[in-house]
Amino acid sequence: MTAMNGEVQESVMAAEAKQTCYEGSSVQSFQFYLEHSGEHEAILQCVHNILPGEFKRIGAGKSSLDVLGVGSGGGEIDAQMLTLLQSTFPAVPITADIVEGSSQLTDNFKGLVAKTTNLQKIPFAWYIMHSEDYERQVKEKGDMKTFDFIHMIQMIYYVDNLADTIKFYHSLLKNNGRLMIIIEAANGGWDTLWKTYKKDLCVDAIQEYRSSGEVIACLKSQGLKYEEHVIPNSFDITECFNPSSQTGKRLLNYMTANDNFYQSFSPEIKGGMLELLRNKCSTEKDGRVLFNSNMSCILVYA
Repeated sequence: MTAMNGEVQESVMAAEAKQTCYEGSSVQSFQFYLEHSGEHEAILQCVHNILPGEFKRIGAGKSSLDVLGVGSGGGEIDAQMLTLLQSTFPAVPITADIVEGSSQLTDNFKGLVAKTTNLQKIPFAWYIMHSEDYERQVKEKGDMKTFDFIHMIQMIYYVDNLADTIKFYHSLLKNNGRLMIIIEAANGGWDTLWKTYKKDLCVDAIQEYRSSGEVIACLKSQGLKYEEHVIPNSFDITECFNPSSQTGKRLLNYMTANDNFYQSFSPEIKGGMLELLRNKCSTEKDGRVLFNSNMSCILVYA
């Protein structure tokens, strides 16, 4: 069964499922951010540095490989990881299960599969739902599919309960499997902004801001073995300090998860955020303000 023939297993939650973070205008905001931040390029560099060796360890002696992507978005990074896995084990069949709350981004991912020849060899199962809904569904079914490699890239902010989520996905790992979590680094720009202005920002899809600090504390409390790799990244936010710049406005909207930064906050809050962004979250170089958006790649062992 290929992802092309329309028989792909698909589970879609009822419309009353809580609003995902990325539908409609927020998808455009997200794509705009990706174009300006270099985030995907930084993640891909890390993936290409770390995963070849990991994949060799994970797949040694196995006759098939099963991958689970949680919060895979438009699939740009998944496509690269699956291609890497295929090239590491060309003769081994691979399956991919994808859990993603945004139907729009899932459609983007399906479009990517449709035009990528090597991915058409992989049977995909699509779950258009939140991580917690997938967890509930798996537990209700009772016959849990297990995986060699599970990845959660920039999505752990959106789960209700961090400890339960990590425990559940860790329980789905096969012998010698790995759970890869990529998240903003502790004490980086995002962590500083969102924790300083928690009560103004943690009001919608993100109720509690988490960085690698919370994830690592959680892994330690569960006694799980892990390793951490820093993913260095920064991007230019100079335009954010020019109120008439459209680019600046759009970046500020994305960075505060807001439709309209300038109309949504009081002058004091806006001023405070801008000052924090410039002085505590960024460095200045050649007259440009570079936001510290370092990430952390955490590999959890089965």
